[in-house]
Amino acid sequence: MVAAEAQIYTGNGDCPGEVLVFAEAGYLSWLEVCSWSDDIKVTLALAQQMLCH
Repeated sequence: MVAAEAQIYTGNGDCPGEVLVFAEAGYLSWLEVCSWSDDIKVTLALAQQMLCH
């Protein structure tokens, strides 16, 4: 079950990917970083940087 999701946006409004958090029986079970762009590779480090701003 997807417990949370956040789309990643760049400074110019592009959305190159998202982060999904999955839970099972009330516990975190999986973290997925999805990249939708051929131009910007969304990594966990990039997602953290973009979500914290």
